Amino acid sequence: MKVIKRFINLGFALFFLLPPSISAQVLTPKDSARAGLTSKDASTLISGYGEAKVQYDLRYSTATADLTRNVLFVGHRFSNTIEMFSELEIENAKVAGGEPGGEVSMEQVYLKFDINKDAYIVAGLFTPRIGIINENHLPTTFNGNDRPFVEQFVIPATWRELGIGLYGAIPHIPGLNYSLAIVNGLNSGGFENGTGIEGGRFEGQNATASNIALTGSLLYYIGNFRIQASGYYGGSAGLTPKKADSLQLQSGAFGTPVALGEVDLQYFGKALSFRALGTIVNIPDAAAINRAYANNTPQEMVGAYAEVGYNILHLFNNSIKKSLTAFGRYEYMDLNYEIPGNGIINGINKKQYIITGLTYIPVHGIAIKADYVLRQTGAPNTALIVTPYPQAPLYYTSNGYINFGIGYSF
Repeated sequence: MKVIKRFINLGFALFFLLPPSISAQVLTPKDSARAGLTSKDASTLISGYGEAKVQYDLRYSTATADLTRNVLFVGHRFSNTIEMFSELEIENAKVAGGEPGGEVSMEQVYLKFDINKDAYIVAGLFTPRIGIINENHLPTTFNGNDRPFVEQFVIPATWRELGIGLYGAIPHIPGLNYSLAIVNGLNSGGFENGTGIEGGRFEGQNATASNIALTGSLLYYIGNFRIQASGYYGGSAGLTPKKADSLQLQSGAFGTPVALGEVDLQYFGKALSFRALGTIVNIPDAAAINRAYANNTPQEMVGAYAEVGYNILHLFNNSIKKSLTAFGRYEYMDLNYEIPGNGIINGINKKQYIITGLTYIPVHGIAIKADYVLRQTGAPNTALIVTPYPQAPLYYTSNGYINFGIGYSF
């Protein structure tokens, strides 16, 4: 915990001490539209991204192949100041009426209202600016076939909710951007041990507005650096006062609160790249949630990762547009770092990942990936095992995976 708090403190110090400059990246037509950089004549825009992978499990000697996701983006400009953005996502190749295991959903649907050249408002279903991956999750923008595990299990990305947000830049401090949003809250009855607050997201489906949440961020570009601090605070018991009292939970807009904070740092050089993130989630009323729902909610979760990459092709020709990035990433998380008195600790929630591999970009918008993932955890709590071995597969505290995959964005 001390290490993560020091990391967060360092991130805030860097955030406010580094001199101002700005360096923004436009990655796809969708990003161009969001930044207001598309032609005024282009009223409707179609874009998208997707990825697929094959994974080999070294312990069980089994392999799986999966069309992880395919996303279609459609945007439309109604006027010079009002635009619409939408993303339809199909996960695991499932279509409507298909077999269980996949998902068809709207990842984002929102209107964007330009206030001036430095600020705009979004309203609808959108992904708040939290962490790195939540907003920037195109498969061509991150190394490895899997998104960073800390941002999947702790934050958890991609996280979208219904609400309204204000985004902008500080004119007098070049490179400094901000965001502030009000969205619907979480459902603490959906929290699960091992996945944290992920199951409490509504994602636009019959979301309760009886409890709300605030999110905010400060984002600073300086040269090749991107530095950010973001946070979330909201209620997780959108119940009537009478029902909340019967469950001994706090009702109201911010009743039974959940708080999340994170800082991250990214560097993109001509050959060298680096990114790091630290995050913490606090659920002060975890004991009351466990008493109400018996879902073994932790009181605190922590996570951090750091990654370094190097474009090997830069050694041979520093002007070539292709890239072959060798990378390594270390991740640590503890999903039951602190548990309430009525919680049950489970060793498998303390995880470490070592990921190393190659990402080849033959042309802008295409990524070919190969990586090795070593996952290490503590031992499972036998009291929590519903189906013991040999009826269920034996759980290994250390396991390795080899992944091959492709990704695209346009």
